[in-house]
Amino acid sequence: MNRYLWNATLDVLEFLPVQSVDPFTGVIVTGYGTPPGSGRSYRATVHIKDPALDARSLNVSLQTKGGRPVSASTTRAVEDAILSRARQLRIADKNL
Repeated sequence: MNRYLWNATLDVLEFLPVQSVDPFTGVIVTGYGTPPGSGRSYRATVHIKDPALDARSLNVSLQTKGGRPVSASTTRAVEDAILSRARQLRIADKNL
């Protein structure tokens, strides 16, 4: 598992209450929460499948409280935010 992806996921999804985490399988499951500036509640399941810091290592699944489908662009935006944050964490770590 990639620790930068793990920490970035927790940073990006900080507005969601964490229900369960399993660092051995790389799964983070959250409860429902509303992102800042939005009126819709989401919950997330994130699976970090590989130690590589790239999109293939990350699987994000979002659900709405009302059962409405989450657009692919919204899911992609969350994935991109996690990947960007993970890169920032890695760069900061190498600067120490």
